[in-house]
Amino acid sequence: MAPEKEEPNKLTPVPSQEGQFEGVHHTHDAVFGELTEDGPNYRNVGWIGTVALMTKSMIGIGVLSVPISFDTLGIVPGVIILITIASITTWSDYIVGVFKLRHPEVYSIDDAGHLMFGRAGRIIFGTAFVLYWIFVAGSGMLGISISFNAMSSHGACTAIFVAIAAIIGFTLGSIQTLAKISWMAWVGLIGILTAIFMVTIAVAIQDRPFAAPKDAVWVPDYQIVGNPSFTKGITAVSTLVMAYAGTPGFFPIVSEMRDPTKYTRSLLVCQTIVTVTYLVVGCVVYIYCGSYVASPALGSAGPLVKKVSYGFALPGLIVTTLLVIHMPAKYIFVRILQGSRHLATNTLIHWVTWLGCTVSITVIAYVIASSIPVFNDLVSLVGALLGTLMSFQPMGCMWLYDNWSSGKSEKSVKWMLMVGFSGFVVLSGTFLMVAGTYGSVVSIMESYAASGGSAAWSCADNSNS
Repeated sequence: MAPEKEEPNKLTPVPSQEGQFEGVHHTHDAVFGELTEDGPNYRNVGWIGTVALMTKSMIGIGVLSVPISFDTLGIVPGVIILITIASITTWSDYIVGVFKLRHPEVYSIDDAGHLMFGRAGRIIFGTAFVLYWIFVAGSGMLGISISFNAMSSHGACTAIFVAIAAIIGFTLGSIQTLAKISWMAWVGLIGILTAIFMVTIAVAIQDRPFAAPKDAVWVPDYQIVGNPSFTKGITAVSTLVMAYAGTPGFFPIVSEMRDPTKYTRSLLVCQTIVTVTYLVVGCVVYIYCGSYVASPALGSAGPLVKKVSYGFALPGLIVTTLLVIHMPAKYIFVRILQGSRHLATNTLIHWVTWLGCTVSITVIAYVIASSIPVFNDLVSLVGALLGTLMSFQPMGCMWLYDNWSSGKSEKSVKWMLMVGFSGFVVLSGTFLMVAGTYGSVVSIMESYAASGGSAAWSCADNSNS
């Protein structure tokens, strides 16, 4: 059935926002204030564009680590854990949309934190939100540099490629609205899906993984059930959590939808695409590569496929980087100008503030990407500590915040089950946060003990797995 046609400048009222809309060309939004033709339309993302933005915020470098996680955990536990994480995060993401409809003034996760826990909640969640996306932006810059190195056979110093990635991220991340970015999200999504499925097909038709010994009969060595140490096991689980940790970005995305009531539709399409992709890529690549799977997985099928696949993946890596620069910059921008006419009007103050936010986020992410040793382990640490914190616990608390009082007077079976499930989400997220952080710290210590860490602003080729 053809999607419903949506007028590009019309803001669709939702139950929790009745009476706030004054017309097609001049309207009031609970977050952005007065929206007129004199400024950017911050409420112009359709539900299909929302699918692209959500899916692209999920599928990135994370999908390339799924086969490695399966190698650690074993394919059966890996699949079970991945489906469990998918189910919990789908519920968490759904609660984001429900909470936004009930509280239209909420723009980001720190607003939810403020409603639930006061000023301390705003500070904790706001700081975590910005730091999380900055580190992910740094990881995205490194991903782009890996792609450049792979395609050019290390044609330049890696530090130069990281700088180029930062310039690209700043330029595209400075586009004002998510509606104008959504078409790029489709391009990036198609590119990275093409790359990962190309590698998946390549490893399936080859007689052995590229890294496997060539002088012996190849026998697949994948494990049905792995036997990792606690540290390695919990780190692998944290990696799978990170593959679904786009949740913090869903509040800003739903805030720019034309019709937030269609958020759940977009979410279900997104989670279906993401989970099917992770399962197919993770299972096929791991079964055919076993312990010789590369990290990232695009290197598993040999140099030629690696070059071609990174070429297709490059637009996806660029879009991931621009999105994770745009979202923390937009958050800071809204906080600085909220309540002012400059927020939604193209004034000098508007542009100076907006570009100041995007360049600041870019520069910090670039410095982190270029200067911090054992960067991948550090990103895992920040992901375990901050990504889990924003994808599990707040959503359980959000359901309890909206439903605790109403349910106490009449304790139905459904209410009691949801209280129990919300508590489980909070407790499981806390366990994963603490245990994942511990595993990442141990991994960093082991990396230093083995090699002393990696050099800052290094020219070394970072595309070799």
